[in-house]
Amino acid sequence: MWAAMSPLLASGYRRSDAREETGALEQVCIAAAMLAPALAAILVVRCVEHSGQLRDTLALRWTKPWGRTARACLMAFTVPAGLTTTALVIGTFAGRYPFGGVHWNGLGVWAAGAVLNMLVSLPLFFGEELGWQGYLFPRLAGDGDRRSLIRAYVVTGAAFALWHLPTLLMGGQYPGRPWYVSVPAMLVSCVLILPVFTWLRLRSGSVVPAVIGHAFVSSVSVGMVKEFADSTAALDPLHMGMAGWPGWIVNGAFVAFLALTGRLRPSFYTARTVPHLASTRAR
Repeated sequence: MWAAMSPLLASGYRRSDAREETGALEQVCIAAAMLAPALAAILVVRCVEHSGQLRDTLALRWTKPWGRTARACLMAFTVPAGLTTTALVIGTFAGRYPFGGVHWNGLGVWAAGAVLNMLVSLPLFFGEELGWQGYLFPRLAGDGDRRSLIRAYVVTGAAFALWHLPTLLMGGQYPGRPWYVSVPAMLVSCVLILPVFTWLRLRSGSVVPAVIGHAFVSSVSVGMVKEFADSTAALDPLHMGMAGWPGWIVNGAFVAFLALTGRLRPSFYTARTVPHLASTRAR
């Protein structure tokens, strides 16, 4: 991550406005950085663990019954969309999100374009989630006892957040905010959103729905904040959307529901659905 971001760090790049478009150099650096977790996971599996087929080890598969994975992929669209909408409603009623209304005439075109852009960028999110959900979380979860699961969720979420440190220092996720605000905010955001991605991965036995969910949150969800805001108002991600405190409330409530109903435990699902998690410790 640091190596990929070094051209931007050396140039003194800083993002000061949430509406600022991403330039060509920034896109190249971000793309290279997003491949790092998957590269690390592949190297460790191949050269250190020698633990078998990459597809099985990193859950890079479409598991049977196929309909289960397909439904999880659909939920990877609908659940983040619902969470984002709820967060924007909370921000609006709290007076922190400058809601500008819904432009129904062009909404379909915007939504289609947003989803298309997300699908184009999907390979980059495999670069992240093969590291987080494919490799790191299953190893930390172990046999799935309560202590191991808590450790897995917290440590994976913290690693997910701190991996973003170079971009946080450049104002990437929280433009204009100092590091001592953006870093803790990112830690909270990632620790709360990671169980949602893990839930998608557990219920399907595949990393694919987690990749789709992550891509939606990082692209379409951010686009929703801009699309429905007053075009003349300043945007502060700390107070709106999934990366701000309204999103923390919504994600926290949803994660609490998943936890209380047992859906964040691998044992909630059948061994056939998530064979890798059941056999990780044995390997």
